[in-house]
Amino acid sequence: MFLRSQLRDGGRVPASVQPYFFLSYAHTPRFGAGGPDPDMWVERLFRDLCSHVMALTDLPAGAEAGFMDREIRSGEGWSERLGAALATCRVFVPLFSPRYFASEMCGKEWYAFAQRAIHQGALSNQPAEAIVPALWVPVPPSQLPGPAERLQFNHNTFGERYVTDGLYGLIKLRGYAEQYERAVYELAKRIVRVAETVRLEPVRPLDYRGVPSAFGPTGGGSPARTLHVTVAAASRHDLPDGRSPEYYGDNALEWNPYHPVAQRPIAYVAEDLVKNLNYQTSIGSFDDEAGHYDSKQPPTRPEILIVDRWVVEDEHRRQRLAAFDQESRPWVNVVVPWNRYDHQSRAKETELARRLEETLPVKMGQGRAACRAAANGVANMETLGQILPQVVEAAAQQFLRHAQVYLPAGSTHTERPRLLGPMGMSGPPAPPRAPFPPDTFGGHNDGNDSNDTDRGDADDSES
Repeated sequence: MFLRSQLRDGGRVPASVQPYFFLSYAHTPRFGAGGPDPDMWVERLFRDLCSHVMALTDLPAGAEAGFMDREIRSGEGWSERLGAALATCRVFVPLFSPRYFASEMCGKEWYAFAQRAIHQGALSNQPAEAIVPALWVPVPPSQLPGPAERLQFNHNTFGERYVTDGLYGLIKLRGYAEQYERAVYELAKRIVRVAETVRLEPVRPLDYRGVPSAFGPTGGGSPARTLHVTVAAASRHDLPDGRSPEYYGDNALEWNPYHPVAQRPIAYVAEDLVKNLNYQTSIGSFDDEAGHYDSKQPPTRPEILIVDRWVVEDEHRRQRLAAFDQESRPWVNVVVPWNRYDHQSRAKETELARRLEETLPVKMGQGRAACRAAANGVANMETLGQILPQVVEAAAQQFLRHAQVYLPAGSTHTERPRLLGPMGMSGPPAPPRAPFPPDTFGGHNDGNDSNDTDRGDADDSES
């Protein structure tokens, strides 16, 4: 109760009640009532890891060496406890197995923790990777989703048998006790080393029940999804008269609207956030890509257009944006970062917002509530991390509705057409669940929230 109230009230959580690591694993169903608990081997691993971590650190007596979700998912307050642990632990330890990457719950845990690292990396412009994976059961590379595949981690240092059999094989087979002890000790050392090196700061917990999965809607092993991020912004060399260059770089991709709080350009933060939704992502400048669009061709991927309101001060860019808006591309959603601590922007907010709305009337009004909120101004990095998943999945849904449909080879008729390309999947897609309720974007309300809940998925119209 103390931990929950501290987080809810916005206070700092004492280090003594912050778990050092979070062990994330996929629960294994029992085989029949009254049978042995298959997760008892995971509990043994957890106890061994806690023992090693306590021995390797100066954690005080009573401190939580680790956190493991045992049976609290069916108990009162389990979501709050998971959210608090993910928001305060120093290292995230996922137990890789085929079942793990098929688990939506495990994908949610991964997503919630990874958001912390992305947020801290955006503030410092330094990598903040604090995920230390462990092999519970070896997983073929083809079954790894993007976030797991991109981890730079060498499992070979834990022993040859560990790589071939995983911790489950070592712990179950009596002849491998020595190899098990070595692997667990090496894992504990890696956890401590990463915790001491990265120093990930606690954050306010996400609502665990509402976050998306980092493994995508169908889990690991599903076809790779792609998304393109385009930035419409000036460089420091062609700014409007009087505009401060401190928010800009040598090209549009170096625009950093949340300076000085954030040190990382918005394009690369958005790229990281989208990758955490199991997408392969590319980024580009609107200046370079304008004029290359052909509205008569079917889309090849969903897209996010990140717009600096100051671009409307450049008539040439404003006209290109207006022409882009007249093309029917509902699979492209607009995000407008807006820093109210930027005094120049705040002084011209009303004028710039009006001119952008006149330039992009279609894009500014299309989509569901989250899309319109994103187009009307995202005030800080934390809100960007909350709202972008909804905007991305809305764009992906529109892509699936408008992409070219191809019949399977050798067929002349099918009731379940397939889409060609990296987003392709068999059968019509189910509408994605909104990972965050509209009221989480306080301060960015476009005034239409009273109608949002009634419009639902019908809000994803082209107009």
